[in-house]
Amino acid sequence: MFWEIIVFVTAASAVALGCLLPATWLPPLPHDKLLHFVAFAGLSALALHIEPAWMGRALWLLGLLLAGLAIELLQKLVPGRSFCWRDMRANTAGIAAATLVFGLLQVI
Repeated sequence: MFWEIIVFVTAASAVALGCLLPATWLPPLPHDKLLHFVAFAGLSALALHIEPAWMGRALWLLGLLLAGLAIELLQKLVPGRSFCWRDMRANTAGIAAATLVFGLLQVI
């Protein structure tokens, strides 16, 4: 399980870094909300895989949701970036979609 945690930390760091770079450092991102959705769905899938207990999984997912909120709040301090509720909705949808798929796969 050690390698899964390394993958999670690396992926979470990449997401945070990408979200906190100044806007002028990034190319135009036409599918920004899709990137948020995929990033948080992927992080959620990793978290759900790492944690065996559903209570622990719920805490991981809550942590991801709060991390997304923290990133959005920190973006207010980054040149060319700002808080965006649509990004938060995309993050939340990614977390929910990964949880739903994971739960359905557990039933099958």
